Amino acid sequence: MSSYKYLFGAANKIEQLFPPPEFADPSLNFHDYTDVIKHYTTNSLKADGISDIQKIEVTRPDGNYYILLESSGEQAVLEQFGNRHATIFSKEYAQKAIRGMDLLKELNVWNPMENYHVNGSPTDGTSKWHLFPSLGLNVMNQKGILLLHYPPWAVVQLGTFENAITFRRWEQLLSCAGISSNESSFYKTFMEVSPIAAPGSGESEYPNDYFPIMMASGFFDGGPDRDYIKSMLELFLNPPYWPEERKYTLPLLICGSPLYDPQSPGWFRTAYPNILPQDKNGVPQVNVMQTGTFKVFPHSQRATPYLISNHMIAAGVTGKCTNDPSQIPDIRQYEAQDMVSTTFLKIYSENPDISPQDARAQACQRWFGNPEGTGAPMPKDENDQLTLCALAQMDLFFEPNPPRPKYTFEEAFQRCKTATSPGDPCCGNIKPGDI
Repeated sequence: MSSYKYLFGAANKIEQLFPPPEFADPSLNFHDYTDVIKHYTTNSLKADGISDIQKIEVTRPDGNYYILLESSGEQAVLEQFGNRHATIFSKEYAQKAIRGMDLLKELNVWNPMENYHVNGSPTDGTSKWHLFPSLGLNVMNQKGILLLHYPPWAVVQLGTFENAITFRRWEQLLSCAGISSNESSFYKTFMEVSPIAAPGSGESEYPNDYFPIMMASGFFDGGPDRDYIKSMLELFLNPPYWPEERKYTLPLLICGSPLYDPQSPGWFRTAYPNILPQDKNGVPQVNVMQTGTFKVFPHSQRATPYLISNHMIAAGVTGKCTNDPSQIPDIRQYEAQDMVSTTFLKIYSENPDISPQDARAQACQRWFGNPEGTGAPMPKDENDQLTLCALAQMDLFFEPNPPRPKYTFEEAFQRCKTATSPGDPCCGNIKPGDI
């Protein structure tokens, strides 16, 4: 039996990074912060594929939290996980979000709608904010990072991202790209430019958008005491297993389409304008499927390959059948772009030193039928054509309560295969309505 006990952090800091127990659904049976920390630690161990844990114990004997792990596996794995876990939540990394929160409070802009409803969700309730820095996700075995806007309040209530619509659709995209279920958790490391759990989750996105780009830039990307976003990116993009000789870090998807939740690419543009391509007017560009490399900090050892991507649920929220499948919001364009993003990560897992331009070209060749990713998607493989169609059917036909696709992937695939125009979700007897 292997055993490892480590100092997790000072209670007065850790308790600002983890939601209080009363915020969670009663079914989780949280009584105090030790229960909360144990729960999210368990989720992180699972996400990292560490399945031989026999015991997890969280204690607070002296104003600090300690975590004890016991396992039938290797001692070195426990130590690597524990040390990395403590590092993530240290003053050099996640605790920098506290300074951003403190500054928001000093300026009286923390949760401006406190005690009021900001959407129609019966579960979100009145507006509540709490810091939420990638809790319960991979600690050390990630294979790519996804940069998003902010975590929805439902994640706090359920204690997991697994049931979030974004997470479920991303799981389906990973499967369609050929990533097996026992590997998929390594591609689910989300980071947010505003690390604050709050109501939203798509119900009424922009009328109630209290996390604009300037919030990320002003409060979580400042001086050394509050450069939360860049510090966390640098840490997660360079996992402990990453060989020194690698040319690049892990790849980064910067997720947010121009029609839905564009704040993550917006922050990227304000943070790195000098490395981005410009239009004819000199405006730095962050267009979907744009790719390249950047260094998180000027002193970073390696460059990071990036790809600008849609938000994972943009297709379901704003996608529709139109007369122009070469442009969003056409659902066919959305699905092909999303599969390019997913395949981009898979290509990097197989060839980590490939240039981002070559990785993107390979992914575009598969899902668009050309290396530029332009025009209406025309995959060469019939199965890939049907896959794009099935994903579109899942996004076009959606049940509201609880939110879920009307069809499973298998059902949608069969609809596409037997349609009067096989492989086209917007034609024949499977279209959602008149174009």
